[in-house]
Amino acid sequence: MSTPEDNAQGAPERDDPMIAAEWSLGLLEGEELLAARGKYATDPAFAWRKEWWDGWFAPLADAIPGAEPGEHVWQAIAARVAAQRAAAAEPEQLGARIADLQARLRRWRWIAGLASAAAVVALAWLALGPLRAPAEPPAPMVAAIPLGDGGLRLDVTYVPESRRMIVTALGLAADGVHDHQLWLVGADGRALHSLGVIAPGTVRSMAVPDELAAQIGEGARLVLTREPIGGKPAGAAAGPVVARGALGRV
Repeated sequence: MSTPEDNAQGAPERDDPMIAAEWSLGLLEGEELLAARGKYATDPAFAWRKEWWDGWFAPLADAIPGAEPGEHVWQAIAARVAAQRAAAAEPEQLGARIADLQARLRRWRWIAGLASAAAVVALAWLALGPLRAPAEPPAPMVAAIPLGDGGLRLDVTYVPESRRMIVTALGLAADGVHDHQLWLVGADGRALHSLGVIAPGTVRSMAVPDELAAQIGEGARLVLTREPIGGKPAGAAAGPVVARGALGRV
């Protein structure tokens, strides 16, 4: 499997499908919003994608309650802004650092507002959804895998159209001794196919090889195991299962 690309470490490339989705979510403002409105009036493909997103998000918005990070998150961000302001020796350095923190703050607010299995579907499409001909794309599949009894979970979204898997591990904590590895359970119920090592506290997208994509359908089972740092050693059996779930259609 190819190395996962960590979408939590930087904003994804903003193409037309992403801009249309951001507009539907109410994230555009100022000149960006004006440009999007102009494109909507002149570009039928962009207009179709915007209307498709409006129809997609409408039922999700009714079902998902609002979410905000705890007050400690905003306090920590404010403290970092103040520290950067005091440490900056040059005005240009200060401006660049504050802009970076503002970008991170925007991402935090975005992720917090989309913290549910349905919202992870939206994040997957924002990062990966290509602009297609006006036809209904295959429905994504999601799995919410509980992590212990504390209410935390691992959210997994599979996008059949692009054969990409999005893993949101914001509730997974590192212990410095073990890594966690995600597996697809084979049709026989015994064989395990690795989907990669999961980095705690991140949102990652990964390409799914063709041979595994062919085995992913509604009800496909996933398990999370505890492994040595770096993942399961070659030739060794998989570690103990710490969480499990199954993919279902949205």
